[in-house]
Amino acid sequence: MAATQVRTCCCIVGGGPAGVMAGFLLARAGVRVTVLEKHADFLRDFRGDTVHPSTMQVLADVGLLDEFLKRPHSELSEISGRIGTRMLKLADTRHLPTAAKFVAVMPQWDFLNFLSGAADRYPAFRLLMSTEAGRLIEEGGRVVGVEAHGPDGALEIRADLVLGCDGRTSQVRAEAGLTVRDIGAPIDVLWFRLPRRPDDAQAALGNIGPGYMLVMIDRNDYYQCGFVIPKGGIEAVKAQGLAAFKASLAAIQPMIADRLEGLRSWDDVKLLTVTIDRLERWWRPGLLCIGDAAHAMSPVGGVGINLAIQDAVAAANQLAAPLREGRLSDADLAAIQKRRTLPMRLIQGLQVAVQERVLAPALKADQPFEPPWPALLLDRVPLLRRIPARVLGMGFRMERVKTPEHPGAAA
Repeated sequence: MAATQVRTCCCIVGGGPAGVMAGFLLARAGVRVTVLEKHADFLRDFRGDTVHPSTMQVLADVGLLDEFLKRPHSELSEISGRIGTRMLKLADTRHLPTAAKFVAVMPQWDFLNFLSGAADRYPAFRLLMSTEAGRLIEEGGRVVGVEAHGPDGALEIRADLVLGCDGRTSQVRAEAGLTVRDIGAPIDVLWFRLPRRPDDAQAALGNIGPGYMLVMIDRNDYYQCGFVIPKGGIEAVKAQGLAAFKASLAAIQPMIADRLEGLRSWDDVKLLTVTIDRLERWWRPGLLCIGDAAHAMSPVGGVGINLAIQDAVAAANQLAAPLREGRLSDADLAAIQKRRTLPMRLIQGLQVAVQERVLAPALKADQPFEPPWPALLLDRVPLLRRIPARVLGMGFRMERVKTPEHPGAAA
């Protein structure tokens, strides 16, 4: 059967934070957008839960922050972690010059459902679920669309711009032949859930000690847990047996010792392979990659979702008028990479430093150790906690929405 022909101004591949935010902002600015999401819903355990002040500032800029904060979430303004035997205060966001002075913890699928619902108010926005992108369509050395397959069969989507927002395993960047530079990561993460009880004391978000790091994200009725292991170390962990794995978890966080029966087999533990990389060039004529498709981030600091959204805001600011007016140029695409490269590289550099100087040594340690002196200094001098708070909460370049709502854009 012949593919169904679809014409749009911007085809966004990937319905994650970068894709949905870019789609929302472009549709709000009067640009016809089609977003392709290969899954039937947004439910992914590996997606980040932290919505940082920079992201909530974007929501404030477009009048959505109050509505967003009515959804179930928890708030972190003082960020602490257990390093060795000591609980240390590491960051304080209460002094940030942002509309929300805290990190909101909300399952990413709730955030994406909220944001896509807001985007649906604009007739120019179209979200196609269960629709997977395939081969790029090229003419005269320019990308002019993408082939896709959805619930009703094959699609041929023609667009002035294909925006690759399909994550660290991006099909778009592979199809486009863009060169990836692998920065490397010495860790992987084992991902699993444990029950949370209403009377639980507040658990440390991060627990670092000799031979381990455990992250516990409070999702209201359960904890989403990440157990950090050396890169490629999954088989060694499995060889010791599930009982030994559960015993180590109980030793790290005694509070969860009586609820580990939920881990019945290794099927309940998923491997998240950590990658840090970046494209040498984010674009080709007619195509641009942003978010993890352009620069895969480590989970350190939980900043990946927020950096991706900052890319989306910068892209919408730069591209809305050229797309709407049919004058998109290569210079517009290059400008986005130029603007977002430095903040991305600085964050990746910090992540690599934390991995190499804190996490990797901790995983190799076989006896108790003292926290590194910068962590001790942050705990002792409250004023200094504003520095990591600003980096985590706002990044190195916080983008503000500059494109006004286009007249007649809303339904």
